[in-house]
Amino acid sequence: MKVDDILKAALKDLKKYDDLLGTLDAEKLQKTPAAGVWSYSEVYSHIFQVNLRCFIAIDRCADSSKSYSGKLQLSARIVLFLGMFPLRIKAPAKIAAMVQKITKDEAVVGIKKLEAKLIQVVAVVKSAPPNQKIEHPRLGMLNAAQWLRFVEIHNRHHLKQIKRLKKMLDKD
Repeated sequence: MKVDDILKAALKDLKKYDDLLGTLDAEKLQKTPAAGVWSYSEVYSHIFQVNLRCFIAIDRCADSSKSYSGKLQLSARIVLFLGMFPLRIKAPAKIAAMVQKITKDEAVVGIKKLEAKLIQVVAVVKSAPPNQKIEHPRLGMLNAAQWLRFVEIHNRHHLKQIKRLKKMLDKD
C-alpha cells in the first residue's frame, strides 16, 4: 500500500472517530459497560497514546543515528499484508496501564492533533530510508512506512472495538 493511500485510509478512520464523538454525551463517553472493558473515552485515550508512540518511532526511523536494521517478523508480514490483526489481542500491560478516561474536549483536540500529525509525518515517511527500522514490541523491526501502516491498521482495529462497545451500551 502506498504512503498516500495509507494516509487517506487513516484520515478516513479518524473522521469516523470524530463523527462518533459528535454523537456521544459526556456520560456515555465515560461509561464503562462491564468490568475489564474500556469506555469510549479509554479507547480514544489509547489510540492517541499509541499513535504518538508510532510517530516517535517514525521520526527515529528517519534519523540514522537512532534506528537499526533487522528482519520483519512473520507476524508483522501477515498483519501488514492483511491490513488487520488476524486475532483479537489485548494491549500489552505497559500500554494498557497508560489508558485513562478523557473528556470529550480532550478527545476532540486529540483527533485534530492526530490528523495534523498524520499529514505532517507523511513527508518523514517518504524521506526515511526503508532499511532503517525501530522495534515494535510485538511485530519486530518496522521501517517508517510500516509504522505508518501499523497506525492505520491499529486505528481501524479499534473502530471494531467501538462497534462492540456500542452494542453493549445500546443494550442498557
